[in-house]
Amino acid sequence: MAEAKEIRPTGKVYGADSVPQIVPGKRLQWEEAQNCWVILYPEGMIKLNSSSAEIMKRIDGTRSVAAIISELKQAYPGVQLDNDVYAFMEVAHEQQWIRPKPAQ
Repeated sequence: MAEAKEIRPTGKVYGADSVPQIVPGKRLQWEEAQNCWVILYPEGMIKLNSSSAEIMKRIDGTRSVAAIISELKQAYPGVQLDNDVYAFMEVAHEQQWIRPKPAQ
């Protein structure tokens, strides 16, 4: 099995008011056989760790990044997670799992 390489974000796409959405053609789903949340797409799937899954479950095209962070802080009181959420958003964007919802 190939060793996973570290992915570093290269820019800042998401601010507190940004509303991320899952990219069309991909979907988040619980995969019983893998016993984890995955992102499915036509060519395969991406297995998510529990932290990534908690963030992705809240990306629905209606919640802002600030709202997602607020919900996570309620679920995990006392945990400093703002920077981790922003970093995840940037990596997920670079990997083309999510994108900012277009302004309407």
